[in-house]
Amino acid sequence: MPSPASTKFTLRKALRRFRSNRRGSAAVEFALVAPLFFALLFAIIETALMFFASQVLETITQNAARVVLTGQAQAQGGSVAACQTTPGVAMACDQTTFKAYVCTQIPALFDCSKLFVDVVSNNSFGALSLPSYGDSCNFNPAGMQYSAGSTGQVVVVRLFYQWPLIVTGLGYNIGCSNKRLLVATTAFKNEPF
Repeated sequence: MPSPASTKFTLRKALRRFRSNRRGSAAVEFALVAPLFFALLFAIIETALMFFASQVLETITQNAARVVLTGQAQAQGGSVAACQTTPGVAMACDQTTFKAYVCTQIPALFDCSKLFVDVVSNNSFGALSLPSYGDSCNFNPAGMQYSAGSTGQVVVVRLFYQWPLIVTGLGYNIGCSNKRLLVATTAFKNEPF
């Protein structure tokens, strides 16, 4: 019987042996599939977080609009808890104090410095003119207004937030410049106050 060292090594025999050996094939297959799996998983998580943040922003907008709807933001003198800058000193809201009130309603999910408030009012829905401030790629908050309106006027409250995106490096970019502009809007007619 010839010794194993004396057999001639050929490329054909080596490939045949390599092909028939199945040890470690699961690890190799996982290494091939894992990047795609994790990219898809992170994209799903980021999309879910973005939709959750959008829904939270909608809820915050509705809660903040309630202060305008009931006339608390327009009140002079009385107890206006929503727009007090100094405890015990009531005053009507302006854009800064209304944004400060909105920021008290925001959970830790948002950074208040990236939040923008726009409040527009007019006598009827048809007469309202809502300016466009751009989209995720060219958002320009300059010119945002605060007009809470008076009794019976139609008001639109909009909150804008630039949501940061994380998974954009994997080719999944649902925004622009690693940000997605979230917009929450509520329209209503002021109550008699």
